[in-house]
Amino acid sequence: MTREGSLEAPTRHPLDWQNPEFYNESACLTEMERIFDICHGCRRCVSLCGAFPTLFDLVDESQTMEVDGVDKKDYWKVVDQCYMCDLCYMTKCPYVPPHPFNLDFPHTMLRAKAIQFKAGEVSKASQLLASTDMHGMFAGIPVVVQTINAINHTQVARQVMEKTLGVDQDAWLPDFATTKFRSRAAKSPDIEVKDGEHAPGKVAIFATCFVNYNEPAIGHDLLKILTHNDIAYELVDQERCCGMPKLELGDLEAVNASKEINIPVLARYARAGYAILSPVPSCTLMFKQEIPLMYPDDADVQLVKEAMYDPFEYLMLRKRDGLLKTEFPQPLGNVSYQIPCHGRVQKIGKKTEEMLKMIPETTINTVERCSGHAGTYGVKKAHHQDALKIGKPVFKAMASMKDGTKPDYISSDCPLGGHHIAQGFEVNQLGEPQLAHPISLVRMAYGLDAPKK
Repeated sequence: MTREGSLEAPTRHPLDWQNPEFYNESACLTEMERIFDICHGCRRCVSLCGAFPTLFDLVDESQTMEVDGVDKKDYWKVVDQCYMCDLCYMTKCPYVPPHPFNLDFPHTMLRAKAIQFKAGEVSKASQLLASTDMHGMFAGIPVVVQTINAINHTQVARQVMEKTLGVDQDAWLPDFATTKFRSRAAKSPDIEVKDGEHAPGKVAIFATCFVNYNEPAIGHDLLKILTHNDIAYELVDQERCCGMPKLELGDLEAVNASKEINIPVLARYARAGYAILSPVPSCTLMFKQEIPLMYPDDADVQLVKEAMYDPFEYLMLRKRDGLLKTEFPQPLGNVSYQIPCHGRVQKIGKKTEEMLKMIPETTINTVERCSGHAGTYGVKKAHHQDALKIGKPVFKAMASMKDGTKPDYISSDCPLGGHHIAQGFEVNQLGEPQLAHPISLVRMAYGLDAPKK
């Protein structure tokens, strides 16, 4: 007898993306039908994103009111709504492996997206939007970057972008940095390396596209925190986009191209005993989960997986080793903090919350729910309003502390998600608290000076 649900921890099968059968559309549709039928009978994930309500509406509006009544052509409407947050797999679904139903909704959607991409059905505009290293070429160029930023804030330019690139004219977009993070990052002081029982005493920084090209202050704040805690660091000497934006499109060859550049470099640091830190949860997750599942037999990939840390995961391990400074002279007041999806599915616990709660005279209101931004999903004309709708419970939950007072700061480990939340506050008239990344909040609490602009 097949048991109902599972009490065991989820396990993940490798992604067989190099097998030609992976791109067999008929086989993929058959698997989607099997999975959709299980989801239809369960419906636990209805509140997570747009994929499940889309599926259930298709079923409920069909003649049979079962999955067999849904035209398989409409399956792609479900695929289009999945933005690979992975929450259904890691937090909701009772039928993931090792359950006999062997249900992996996100990777089945990824397979479908890869089939679409291989068939040439992904627009050039979507591909350009996901090409973060290409965008980053403009960052740091005097006059050019100021001109582009100014133009991008005009209504005319936003209307053109909406028409040509499908970027919603009302969606928040990041400015390009006048100076790239990697160009101006301070060198580590000469610090004696103190390895702990739980974490190495030296760090290699994978800057990420967003921190390097858009918000370098997050990176500079991280370096200040490391220096304050006597942790030696260096920036990895070469990096390419982690590949997450391309993964979400199903462009697995582009993910492979990024992997071929990043992994040899990162593996060298891992072998040398460095902890590798990435300040953006989606990038960290790529190296911890998605790339290892694509290359289960690649020793370097698995080595990098074991060496990769979320910044707060690393800092709290240093605290366990008695090597983290815990004196915070600057209170922060009320902080509403959102744990992003790609932070939750790393299975590390609430490490950012743990550190923020160490700050005296600081109250933390933690919200565990998707902000709705989801990479490029939230800025596209086709999905921006959906993203605001998905995020609305988060916006409302963050707008008030448990005692009814208002937050002084709103924060999320995901920088893009944080800005989406700030826009949600504005759209829903929920107040104007200051947006600050958790790394920046900790730098402030330590009483360290802000980086020069």
